[in-house]
Amino acid sequence: MQSLAALPSLNSHPHQQAFFDSLASLCGQAFAGKLVTDTAGSDSFSGKALIMHVRECTDTQLHIPFHVGDDHSRTWIITRTGSGLTLKHDHRHKDGSEDALTMYGGIASEPGFAQVQSFPADTYTQWMFAEQGLPQSIPNIWRMFVYPKMFSYQLVREGREFRVDFDLTTPVDTPPAPWGAE
Repeated sequence: MQSLAALPSLNSHPHQQAFFDSLASLCGQAFAGKLVTDTAGSDSFSGKALIMHVRECTDTQLHIPFHVGDDHSRTWIITRTGSGLTLKHDHRHKDGSEDALTMYGGIASEPGFAQVQSFPADTYTQWMFAEQGLPQSIPNIWRMFVYPKMFSYQLVREGREFRVDFDLTTPVDTPPAPWGAE
């Protein structure tokens, strides 16, 4: 039996690896964003400071808190799995406990592009949305775009689009730790 140390390194499709590496190169930095599209017309994001912080980085995982004003409940977790990238949304309450809707997301099983990855909702996420009475969210697709000057986070499904663009040319002050962070 092989020891774990002797196992081959985790390989990703070159496009997914380039995407992951581009985000990892931002580790430790925070960037301001602006709401570009929100077809739901929600007040949850409009008029609030939107900050992404590439906070924790390893060879296989990136933790990117998404701060909305004084709300530090959201963290995007991107993981290299060897069969694609995964995106999970870690949602926490102010006391650090998990929200009822947490760890949902998708799998980028297609190679995508070095600048763009799409994460259709995975089976766990579809089940959770059904259990929570959110059938409209079952077909969610999350997309992330990373270019030299801009990062975008987008959610799309029939009748719904949400997108925030972050300016990568001007880092901002590091925000506080996300809720639940050690």
